[in-house]
Parts: sequence; structure tokens; C-alpha cells
Amino acid sequence: MPDIVRANYADPAHAAALIELLDHYARDPAGGGAPLSDHARANLVASLAARPFVFSVLAFDGATPVGLVNAIEGFSTFACKPLVNIHDVVVLESHRGRGIAVRLFAETEAIARERGACKLTLEVLAGNRAARALYEKLGFDDYRLDPAMGEARFMQKWLD
Repeated sequence: MPDIVRANYADPAHAAALIELLDHYARDPAGGGAPLSDHARANLVASLAARPFVFSVLAFDGATPVGLVNAIEGFSTFACKPLVNIHDVVVLESHRGRGIAVRLFAETEAIARERGACKLTLEVLAGNRAARALYEKLGFDDYRLDPAMGEARFMQKWLD
């Protein structure tokens, strides 16, 4: 069973695992289909480490990195408490179906609870049925306040 660990950004093995796994995800159609930029590869770990509201959880099968969650603490104004957004989820194809994502999410939830978070949030592409099924199994649901107003939509505007 792979080991689940809280990433230490100062640990070279953890830093390399994070970049390797995130690049794997970025190259997948669900991650945009393009490798991480040279800028991201060179600066991501230090940039994450500089932000106390960001954390990562890694899965290792021996010395081989096989899973990753990157999470970012935000704030719920309605609850007046922190929330944690699960920003990236990666499990290598070779290790899917072994419960690794469930264990990554359990550790992420434990960290969120330690931080006093009121909820976990995430985004998922409509066509990523396997991920959506997992998230629903773990208790996630579409965001809505009043059913008459419909479900929330995740939107973006690029600034550069």
C-alpha cells in the first residue's frame, strides 16, 4: 500500500515528486494537454512554500511518486471560517483503482479540519466522469444555495 505523506517543500524528493506528478497531470487532456512551462518547473515549489495557505499531499509507492493533491486555503464569508479548495488531483494510471485518491482525500480532509475549515471545494471537468464519480462517492455534490437559482458555474478570466 503506498505511503501518504504531507509534502515538505524543502525536501528535494518531495519537490521533484510534486513537479513530476503535476507535469503528468498537465500533459493529460483533463489537465490541458501541455507540459508544465519551464517557469512553472523552476519556480512552483518555492512559490508554494512561500504561501502558508497552500499545502500538498503526496503518495509514494516505495520511492516512486504516484499521487498528489495540491490544496489552497480560502475563506467562506458566510460561515466566517476557512475553506480548503482541492486544486489538483493526480494518481498515475498505473496506480488507479487502488484507493490512493481516497487516502489522499482523507489526509487532505484531516488537514482541512486541523485548520478549522468549514468545507472542501473542488472543480471537475464535465467530461471527467471517473473523477466525478469518485468525488460523489466521497460526499462532494454540485454547489447550490437555492435550487431555484441552479448550480454554481466555475468561470475564469486570464490576466496574461
